[in-house]
Amino acid sequence: MRKVLRWLLTLAVLIGTLSGTAAGAATAARPEPTDIKDRLLSIPGMSLVEEKPYPGYRYFVLNYTQPVDHRHPDRGTFQQRITVLHKDVSRPTVFYTSGYNVSTNPSRSEPTRIVDGNQVSLEYRFFTPSRPDPADWSKLDIRQAADDQHRVFEALKPIYGGHWIATGGSKGGMTATYYERFHPRDMDGVVAYVAPNDVVNDEDSAYDRFFTTVGTKECRDRLNAVQREALVRREPLEKRYAQYAAGKGYTFDTIGGLDKAYEAVVLDYVWGFWQYSLLKDCGTVPADAATASDDAIWKSVDTISGFSAYTDQGLAQFTPYYYQAGTQLGSPTIHFPYIERKLIRYGYQPPRNFVPRAIPMRFQPYAMRDVDTWVRHHATHTLFVYGQNDPWGSERFRLGAGARDSYVFTAPGMNHGANVAGLVPRENTLATGRILQWAGVSAADTARAEPLARFDAKLDAGDTEREPASRP
Repeated sequence: MRKVLRWLLTLAVLIGTLSGTAAGAATAARPEPTDIKDRLLSIPGMSLVEEKPYPGYRYFVLNYTQPVDHRHPDRGTFQQRITVLHKDVSRPTVFYTSGYNVSTNPSRSEPTRIVDGNQVSLEYRFFTPSRPDPADWSKLDIRQAADDQHRVFEALKPIYGGHWIATGGSKGGMTATYYERFHPRDMDGVVAYVAPNDVVNDEDSAYDRFFTTVGTKECRDRLNAVQREALVRREPLEKRYAQYAAGKGYTFDTIGGLDKAYEAVVLDYVWGFWQYSLLKDCGTVPADAATASDDAIWKSVDTISGFSAYTDQGLAQFTPYYYQAGTQLGSPTIHFPYIERKLIRYGYQPPRNFVPRAIPMRFQPYAMRDVDTWVRHHATHTLFVYGQNDPWGSERFRLGAGARDSYVFTAPGMNHGANVAGLVPRENTLATGRILQWAGVSAADTARAEPLARFDAKLDAGDTEREPASRP
């Protein structure tokens, strides 16, 4: 009996050895891909949309299969668009999101230039074409979006094995912060630009205080006068608006009519100026609104606020943002003490007015409180950058006693495009050095505290898409 057992054991070992040899031979026959495109496409669920050439890089537009619901991954999938600006697998990687659509043209965020690294850019879920079909809007929340980023990171980390930094501006800065809150072990650092933090949605007095002090009194008076005059001349300018909309084929079903859309555009005017313009641009604002022509008032409002913003066609692209603003992110409500109440019919309208009524919405007041508490007590290797003259910075992230190696800086005189380069020299040096250290570059490079890559006018142009003032 023992001889039989020994014989069976020997046979099993022999079979295992032969199997291992055969598997090894099969593996040897199929070597791992070495070209970066082949490596990316070897990831399960990854597919190529296109590759675009750019000097010094490889640039890929890709689709990645994601669960509609990360808590129940068996309940359907969708294709999420990502791009990869590939430098070298030995370089650090920056994970960028705007919080909206992703551009399919090569570009570089400021941290990517600072660390001379790779950049992975992700389109936010529910922004087309990265939208499940059918769209269950209840699956659009900050945790699901953070889980999207986590899965992309896990898929790419075996290829890009160095340090990773998350970044984004405005809603993208919010997104990078939320990602860190839900997956704090993924990234080695976070750089969040001009990220609003609306902890208590019903308390927005910080915005009203901002508009009483920003810039100079002369500039504020000019802007306020044009805004008021656009409401005084509501009747003739709305006739022009109707003609404009008819010529473009614009409609107003979502917001509930042209009159509501007109007022929303006008009430965005002052906010929009400070969000995108600088103090020196006050010279472009009509100096005497009362005597300015209708054409001058129209052109100024259209240039700054955009009369297409609250049409059905203008709102459709941003439905996911307004949905999130009305369910988790919160949104500002501001007042206009220099405008007679009789001239304002609707006031600063809530996100519910900008989302089709067929999509249900319910606000969750705990979502932002949770993130704010986490940042105050647990933020690590996190940098927040704000612009002094940007209204969105009125409610911002702040650090508490529990934060470690984290910073909040304000760029003097800058707007919603504030960046590290715009900080005062001491803070610029500190911020650049910290980003380099978080990215794991050499001690010598960190000590110099300067961007490692040369400026490229095309690649470093930034996000040139101008969004209406009601969106961060």
